[in-house]
Amino acid sequence: MYYCYLDTPIGELLLAGDDDALCLVSFPEGSMRRDPEPDWIYNEKPFAAARHQLTEYFAGERKKFDLPLKLSGTEFQMSVLHALQQIPYGETTSYSDIAERIGRPRAVRAVGAANGRNPVPIIVPCHRVIGSHGDLTGFGGGLGTKEALLRLEAEHSQFPNVV
Repeated sequence: MYYCYLDTPIGELLLAGDDDALCLVSFPEGSMRRDPEPDWIYNEKPFAAARHQLTEYFAGERKKFDLPLKLSGTEFQMSVLHALQQIPYGETTSYSDIAERIGRPRAVRAVGAANGRNPVPIIVPCHRVIGSHGDLTGFGGGLGTKEALLRLEAEHSQFPNVV
């Protein structure tokens, strides 16, 4: 597995994957923070597109990502990740709304757990999921990071022609 870092307004992100796809985006802090494994190899080359698209995102110039991803999980977890990708830029939804969308209205807690295990946050926008009363709830990168990402998108969502 290869890895590199990307400096962003929310701190240094760890990107990891192989020659073909991005497998991991890790925040600099929070409960889901990861460090490179000892056998990983530092190499920026496989992440050129991811670095470019994330830089555009943080500049408010990109609303959707077009990157090869290597995601894994149960059928349920994959359905949650797919539903997360359907949340429009600058908008939020609730865990219960996601549960409804995937046809499992009683699985709100399981949706939250699958959301929390998202290996490529920002790219698969789990930060757009909030509590049913509009409150910011747990986030693997920390609530401050979640708030910063939502604020960034709110500031740039009025530009409909952005990628």
